[in-house]
Amino acid sequence: MSKSLKIETIDELLEKASVYIPEEENIKLIKEAYDFADLKHKGQFRKSGEGYIIHPLNVALILTTIYSDTQTIMAGLLHDVLEDCDCTREEMEEKFGREVTNLVYGVTKLGRINFSTENEYLIEYYKKIIVGMSEDVRVIIVKLADRLHNMRTLWALPEEKQKKIAKETEEILAPIAHHLGIHKIKSELEDLSLRYLKPDVFYDIAERLNKTKIERDNNVQEMLQNVTELLTEHNIPHEIKGRAKSIYSIYNKLDKGKKFSDIFDLLALRILVDTEQECYLVLGIIHSKFKPIPKRFKDYVAMPKPNMYQSLHTTVFGIDGCLFEIQIRTYHMDEIAENGIASHWAYKENRDAVANLQNTTEQKLQFFKSIIELNEDKMSSEEFVNSVKNEVLNNNIYCFTPKGDIIELPKDATPIDFAYKVHTRVGETMIGALVNNAIVPLDYKLKNNDIVKINTNKNSKGPSKEWLNIVKSTQARNKIKAFFTKSEKEVYLERGKEALEKELRRRKIAFSDFFNNTNTSKIKEELHLDNNDDIYLQIGNGKYSASTIVNVIYKREEDKIIIKKAPPKVTFNEADIVVDGIDKVKVNLANCCNPLPGDEIIGYISKGNGISVHRRTCHNLEYLDNRIVPVHWNSLTNDKYLTIILIHTSTRDYKLLDILQKVNVFDVNIESFRTIPRVETTIYEVNMYVKSLEHLSNIIKELDKLEYVTKIERAIR
Repeated sequence: MSKSLKIETIDELLEKASVYIPEEENIKLIKEAYDFADLKHKGQFRKSGEGYIIHPLNVALILTTIYSDTQTIMAGLLHDVLEDCDCTREEMEEKFGREVTNLVYGVTKLGRINFSTENEYLIEYYKKIIVGMSEDVRVIIVKLADRLHNMRTLWALPEEKQKKIAKETEEILAPIAHHLGIHKIKSELEDLSLRYLKPDVFYDIAERLNKTKIERDNNVQEMLQNVTELLTEHNIPHEIKGRAKSIYSIYNKLDKGKKFSDIFDLLALRILVDTEQECYLVLGIIHSKFKPIPKRFKDYVAMPKPNMYQSLHTTVFGIDGCLFEIQIRTYHMDEIAENGIASHWAYKENRDAVANLQNTTEQKLQFFKSIIELNEDKMSSEEFVNSVKNEVLNNNIYCFTPKGDIIELPKDATPIDFAYKVHTRVGETMIGALVNNAIVPLDYKLKNNDIVKINTNKNSKGPSKEWLNIVKSTQARNKIKAFFTKSEKEVYLERGKEALEKELRRRKIAFSDFFNNTNTSKIKEELHLDNNDDIYLQIGNGKYSASTIVNVIYKREEDKIIIKKAPPKVTFNEADIVVDGIDKVKVNLANCCNPLPGDEIIGYISKGNGISVHRRTCHNLEYLDNRIVPVHWNSLTNDKYLTIILIHTSTRDYKLLDILQKVNVFDVNIESFRTIPRVETTIYEVNMYVKSLEHLSNIIKELDKLEYVTKIERAIR
C-alpha cells in the first residue's frame, strides 16, 4: 500500500493546488474557503486528538492529487461546515456562491445517517449516495476523498466501528471509485478496508511481498532497462514505471484459488508514450522481442471501458522466463486511469466547459445513467439496493451496438436487456436479435464484446409477459411491467366505463344525470377516489361493482345479481399442457382436483384415456405412483378452467347473493353454486371457470374481506 500524503497547513495545500491551477484568484478562493472552515470548526477536535480543521484540509489535499477543480476543493474544505457548525445554507451561498454551496449540501445529505439496524442503515446509505451522485458527480468525488481520509485515521475508532465503516467502504464506495475511474482512491480504499476487515490476511500478503521485494525489484529493474534500450533503439520517446500490485487485488486472486506464485502481474511495467499510434508500435516491438502469453492481451485503447479507461494490456515471458504484465498507454490515458473524470475539471474552469464536460461524461459513463433510471423506478429500498449491488456495482459485461457504442449490462443479460438499455421503444418493438451476425434466441446469454443488432417492427404489439422470466436487468423488467400496467389500465378503464353505462341503462338512469358535479364529488369523497377515470378503473379491476358505485347515489335495498353463466360447453385444449418428451398425446385435467395454470402439476398415464393431469397436492396421487410422467403448463395458455371452492361462513343468514356479487366482478364464468347449511354455519360451494391460480387467489382475497367468511378452500374429491 502506497504511503499517503498528509499536510498540516493551508500553505502546503495551496502549493499543491497551484501546480495545476495557475489563476491567482482561484487560489485566493480556496484560501477564503479554508479561513471560513477554520473559523467555524474552531474548538472542535477529531477522535485522533487533532484539531478538526486537519480533516477538511487533508480531504482537499486528496482532491488535488486527482486534479479536482477549484469549486470541488472549496467544497472539500467546507464539506462539514453545514452539518457540524453554526452556518446556514443561505450564509454559505452568500459568501461562496450557489455552485459550491450545492456541492457542500450534496455531501451533507450523504452524511445524514442515523439508523438503528445495520440492514436499514446500509439500504438507506446506498440510496442517499446514489441520489447524491445523480445531482453532480463532484459530490461523490468529495465524499470519496472524505472517506479516504477517514479510513487513513480509522485506527482512532473502536474495533466494531472500524469493521462497520470498512465493510461499507469495501462494498459501496470503493466500487463507485472504480466506476468513476479514480484508481488512486479506489486502490487505497480497498487496501485499507482489507486491513481492518481481515488484518491477518492483509499483513500475511504484505509480509510475503516484503520477502520477495528485493528479488522482484531486481527483475523489474532489469526488464525495465531491456525495454528502455529496445524502445530507444527504435526512436520512440517514452517513460517506463515499475507498477506495484495492490494488496487487495492480490487478496482477490488468492481468494479465487490462485497461488501466490501464479499471479502474473506481481511483476509489472507501465509504458507511457505521446500518441495512440505509438502505443501499438511499442506493443509490436515488445512482442517481437518477448513472447506474449495467448489470451492475455486486451485492447482498451480501441475499445475503452465505460469509465473511459484506455490502455493496452499484455503479459510476456521476460527476463529469466519471469512473467511480466505490461500496460501501454499515452500520458493522457494514464492521467484518466489514475485520476478518473475528476481530473478533467482542472482544465475546464469556465462554466460552459464544465456543462459540456458533464454532458460528455453522462454519455460515456452509463453507470450514472443506470443509477438515475433505477432511482426513478418505483421499487422498495431493498429491491433498489439489490439492483444497485447486482447490476451497477458488480461484474458487468460490455457489449456493442453495430455502430460501436458500448452498452453496459449485468452478467447473463439477454438481447431483451440490451434492447431496453438502448431505448424503451427499441425494447417494445423488438422482434428478434443478431449477435455477431448470427440469429440468436431472445434468452441467449450475452458475453463480453458481443456485437448486438436488435431487429424491430414498428407495428409490433409490444413485449410478451414471458420476457419477465427472461430478462436479468431491473430496468428492463420494470419497463416491461410498466408497459403491461399501462395496457391493463386502458383495458380496465374501458371495461369499467362499459359496466357503469350498462348498469345505468338497466336502472333507467341517464348518464348525464348520474355524472353531475354533485354526484361525482360524493362518489370520489366516499370511496377516496381522485377523478372520473379512477371510478372507471376501480370498476374495471374488480375493486367495486358498477352497482356499488351507483348505490352511492341511488340507494336500493336489494340488487339483482347478474351472473356470468358458464358457456354451454368448455373444451379443454390439449396444447395447454406440455408432456415432457412426448408429442401429440391425449391429455385431460383430473376432475378430482381441477388443476389451474400456476399449480404444480404431475401427469398420470391412464388406461385408454391418455394422460390425466393432477395437482401435486392431490391425495389421489398416493395410489398412482407407477405411471407418473412430468408435465407442465404451456406459458401461452389463455383459457379458463373449472375450479370448485368451498366458502365457510359463521352465520346461518343467507349470504350467497353477497358472495356471488363479489365473485362476479372478476371476469369469471359461474357454472353452478349450492348452499350447504350446518347447525350454526353455512358453507357455499361455487363451481366456476377462472384463468389461473393467480386469478383465483385474487377472488379469494376479496372474499376473505367479508367479515362472516371464516375459511375458503379448493375442493379435492
